Amino acid sequence: MASSQNLNFSDFPDSLDIPNSNWNDADDDPQSRRHTKVGTLILEWFIIKNPLQSQNDFIREWLPWQAEYLNVILEGEQLAKGGSREQCEEAEASVQCMSCTGVHAWCGPCAVKAHMDLPFHKVQQWNGTHYQPTSLMELGFLWHIGHGGDPCPHNWSDPDPEESGYVTGEGPPNHRKSSRFHMTIVHTQGILSHEVSVCNCPGSNPSDWHLDLLRQRLFPASISKPKTAFTFDVLDHFLIDALECKTSAMSFYQKLKRFTDNAFPESIPDRYRELMRVSWLWRDLKHRKWFGFGHHTEQDPGDRGLSLFCPACPQPGLNLPADWKVQYDRDTVTRQYVVDGNFTAQHMKMNKPELDVALSDGKGIWFLRFPIRVIYNSLWIARAINAANINKSNLQSIGIGATACACHGCFVPHSVVDFQKGERYMNTDYSICNAFGYHSDSITKALVIYDVGCQWSINFRSRVKNSPSLLLPPALEITPAVGKFHLAAHKFSCFARYSLNFVKGAGHLDGEILETLWAPFNKISPTARSMTQAHRQETANKCLEEMNQAYEQLTIVLDADKVNWWELDALRAEADRGEALDIYLLKGDKAPTFHEVQLQLTKNQESPPGNVGSVAWLAEGISIEDSQDQLRSELWQLPIPMSPKQEVKISGKRQRLSVRNEKFHSNGQAFFKGLDIDGAFTPQDDPTFCGKEEDEDEDRKFWDRQVPSSSKKPWVDVEDDSEAEAGGGGVAGPSDQNMDLGEVQKRGAGP
Repeated sequence: MASSQNLNFSDFPDSLDIPNSNWNDADDDPQSRRHTKVGTLILEWFIIKNPLQSQNDFIREWLPWQAEYLNVILEGEQLAKGGSREQCEEAEASVQCMSCTGVHAWCGPCAVKAHMDLPFHKVQQWNGTHYQPTSLMELGFLWHIGHGGDPCPHNWSDPDPEESGYVTGEGPPNHRKSSRFHMTIVHTQGILSHEVSVCNCPGSNPSDWHLDLLRQRLFPASISKPKTAFTFDVLDHFLIDALECKTSAMSFYQKLKRFTDNAFPESIPDRYRELMRVSWLWRDLKHRKWFGFGHHTEQDPGDRGLSLFCPACPQPGLNLPADWKVQYDRDTVTRQYVVDGNFTAQHMKMNKPELDVALSDGKGIWFLRFPIRVIYNSLWIARAINAANINKSNLQSIGIGATACACHGCFVPHSVVDFQKGERYMNTDYSICNAFGYHSDSITKALVIYDVGCQWSINFRSRVKNSPSLLLPPALEITPAVGKFHLAAHKFSCFARYSLNFVKGAGHLDGEILETLWAPFNKISPTARSMTQAHRQETANKCLEEMNQAYEQLTIVLDADKVNWWELDALRAEADRGEALDIYLLKGDKAPTFHEVQLQLTKNQESPPGNVGSVAWLAEGISIEDSQDQLRSELWQLPIPMSPKQEVKISGKRQRLSVRNEKFHSNGQAFFKGLDIDGAFTPQDDPTFCGKEEDEDEDRKFWDRQVPSSSKKPWVDVEDDSEAEAGGGGVAGPSDQNMDLGEVQKRGAGP
C-alpha cells in the first residue's frame, strides 16, 4: 500500500469537502450538499492514508504490460513447440487445439486419437507460415454413435474383394454395410461438420437413428434421416440467453456463425429455422421434466399443469391447514389480485392459423385458446375484432392483459389474455374469472385492483351471468379498488370509494406491481411479435413463470434447518403476539457515536512526530461544518429584512466562525507538509445537476414570492398590497418578496 508521503492529491476526486477558508453561508444551500457531513473528514483522511484502487487504477497498473501481453498472445500463434511431436515420430506435429488447456502439438492421426471423446473442439493446422482453421473430420475423425464411441461390431466397409474374399457389396453374416453420413452439429463453440457412423446391430432400426443421437446428447432437427443436430449445451445456452439477455434466435445463431468463422460467417450453413423449431421443443421437454411429468409419460399435465403460482398467497388444500376456516376469519384469508394491460406485447396475424401446432395450450400461464374463441362468438364481436385488426396494421392482438397477486407479483396461471380491440372488459373478465377459479375453494372475499376498477365493477356480475363461459365461485364478495398511481387521474369521488387506504386488509399495497413486471417482459415482445400463436404463448410462459419462480428459488438456496427454524418462530410469534413479534425487527449493531469513533481513532493512532493530534484536527473540521449548517438554518428562519439586533447577532457568529476556520486551515498545514495539495480540495459542482444561473434566479424569485417566512406568520397574498403593508412582525411586504436571495443578503444578512 502506498505511503501517504508519496500521494499526489491531484489524483483524488473533487468530491472531498474540507471546509474552505472562503466559505460563505449565503452561497451554500444545505439542500445542495451531496453527502453527509458527519464523518466526511474522517473518511477522506483514511482515503488519503489508505487509497482504494479504482477501475482506472487497475488499468494504469496494466498499461506498462500492454506490449508484453501482446507478445505472449502472438507467441501462441507460432508453430507449437517448434513442430516437435508429443506422441509419435512419424509425422510433423502441425495440429494444435484451441479448446484444450495448455499448448499441444500433434500430427493429424494423433490429434484425432486425443479427441475421440472431445468431438466439439476447434483445431488448427500449420500450413508452413501460419495456423489456419481445420476440422477433426478433415483430419480423419469418424464419430461412432453408440457402443460408447467405439465402432459397431456389425458394421463393415466395402473392402477389396481380393483381400477379404467377399464379393463386392456383400459382407460377413449378420453384418451390414457401414452407414456413414455427414451431419452438421451446432454447439456453443460454433457450427461443426462431422462424419457419423450409426449402429447396425441386429434388431436396430434405421428409423430409430434419431434416438441414438439423442442418447449422445444431440437433439436431432428431424425424425427421419436427420442431417442436423444441436447439442444439449447449446440449447440450454439459448434458453438462458433468451430469458436473461432477451436474445432472439437470429442474433444467437449469428453469434455462433461468428464463433465458427468470424471473417466469412456467410459461408457457414444456415440452421436458423432448425434452431427456432428445436429450441421450442427443448423448452417444452424441460418444462415437463421440471414439473415432474417425465417419469409418468402416460400422465398429461392438464390445464395449468406446467405453471407455478405464488406460494405465499392463501390456497386451500396447498398452504392452509385443514381447519383454516376455524383458525382465521374471512378478512384474513383473502385473495388480492391486480389486473392490468400491456399494449407493447403485440402479435401479428398468421397467414394460416389453422395449421398452427401447440405443445402446451392451456397448460401454462397463458389462456386456453378454444374457450376464449367461444366467448368472442357468444358476445357477437367477431366483426368488430376483424375491423380492429385491419385498423391496427395487420395485428392479431394489440396487447395482452393479465392478473397477478397484488402482494408478490406472481401471475395467476391461465390468466394472460390477448386484446383485440382496446382493453375490453370481455378479455379482462375472462382473466379475472380464471384467477378466481384457481385454488380458491371456499374463499369468500377478494380484492381486485384495476386501473378502471370503478367502471369495470359496475356491470361485472351481469356480464358473468350472461356469459356461459364465465364462472365465479359462489358467495364470493369482490371489493374493487384502483391503484394509487392511477387513482390520482380519477375524479375526486373515486378517492374515497376505491382508494386502497380505506380497504380493510389491503395493508400497504400500492396496486401497481404489474407495471414493474411488464418492463422485463416487454424485452421479449419484439421477438415474439412475429411468432406463431402457439410459439408466442409458450415463449411468454417461460418468461412469466421465471418471475413466479423467484420465491421457489429463494427457498431452495436457503438452509433447510434455518427455514424450519424461521417457520417455528413465525408460528410462535403468531400465537404469542406482543414481544414475540420482535423477530420481524431488523437486527444490527448500533452505529457508533461521533465521540466513540473519535476515541477509537485516538487510541489506534500511530502518527510520526509532527502529526500528533490529527484526529482532534479532523474533529474540529466536522464541528466547523456543524456550526456552518446551524448558521445557515438560522438565516433561513430569519425575517426579511432583519432587525438591527438580529444583524449584530449574526455578524458576531460569522466572525467567530471565520476565526475558527482560519485556525483550522493553519493547523492543517502541519499534517500536509511536503504534499502537493494546491487545488486538491476545491469543491466542484457536477454540471449535470447545475442549471443556468438565470433559471436559478427565477426559481428563487418564485419561491420568495410564494413561500412565507418560516417564522410561522400567516400567508400573505402577493397581490394584496394593503394586507401586506398592514402585516408586521417580520412578514415581508410585496417589494421584499420579489427580491432574490442575493438582495436579501445585501439588505439583511450581511456580506
